[in-house]
Amino acid sequence: MDRKEQLNDWLNLALNSEPFTLTTASADASFRRYFRVHLAKKTLIVMDAPPAHEDCAPFISAAELLTHAGLNAPKVIAQDLSQGFLLLTDLGDTTYLTVLNDATAPNLYRDANQALIKLQLASHPDVLPTYDAALLNLEMQLFPDWYVSQHLQISLDDKQKAILQNSFEILTANILAQGQVYVHRDYHSRNLMVTTENNPGVLDFQDAVYGAITYDLVSLLKDAYIAWQEEQVIDWLVRYWQDARKVGLPVPSDFSEFYRDFEWMGAQRHIKVLGIFARLYHRDGKDGYLKDMPLVMDYLRRVCGRYIELRPMLKLLNTLEGHAEKAGYTF
Repeated sequence: MDRKEQLNDWLNLALNSEPFTLTTASADASFRRYFRVHLAKKTLIVMDAPPAHEDCAPFISAAELLTHAGLNAPKVIAQDLSQGFLLLTDLGDTTYLTVLNDATAPNLYRDANQALIKLQLASHPDVLPTYDAALLNLEMQLFPDWYVSQHLQISLDDKQKAILQNSFEILTANILAQGQVYVHRDYHSRNLMVTTENNPGVLDFQDAVYGAITYDLVSLLKDAYIAWQEEQVIDWLVRYWQDARKVGLPVPSDFSEFYRDFEWMGAQRHIKVLGIFARLYHRDGKDGYLKDMPLVMDYLRRVCGRYIELRPMLKLLNTLEGHAEKAGYTF
């Protein structure tokens, strides 16, 4: 029996033989697939996560955690972990990405910031996996392994490897020193849904961890799929920082320090994302992310150009990408 037949048989049982039709809702960057289940009076979502590649348990736990924190996450209606199927409530098909523009962005980002603060206020250690040095470095290692070696077809020499490793250590030290909270880990415009109540609906949270408070803000405001002017990003970041301070979240009292933390956390994420996008193409044959690489690289280059500690990383990027050195300002 193929996977689709298994899914249909399970849905017949879960829905007590109520008639349904299936349409594709989305294909994940992983092995997960999502289908919309059309019933007579409503729609649901079914997740297909092959157990050989995916574990549904973290999704279920994280969904409960987000809901308990007051966020609008899908509710699990039925589950079969042995087959890798989950039946979920449907948060609709309108992502932030499809409606974001200069007119809609202020309200949508305000709602996203407020939802993020709710999540962070619910944080407790030892509930989610820790976003520790080992995980941070494992993620950054995707850059030399996949972006440099596989995508650019370049072999780093010992000096270049040392520059990269030193940059990773500088970023990791800063990130681990930041306030620690619950981290969604993919809090961006493709995973936030526009909803009429308790906006936004939040998806793709199964990799949530306990880590740096700036991480989800980077995902949101330095999004790989949509770019904003830096002045606008700073404005939204200031608004978040002011609200976070009021409710006692662990952010620095000096905004410039918080902004540096945001930028350095961003560098770690950009390094990781470039590696992931390269791996999705070269290993998994998914070329849809290639068009998003230049924006992510631009984010990374800007950050590295602004801070003296990261200038060696910028020079390495210049060499790898064939860029001429440009004069700029550093902090």
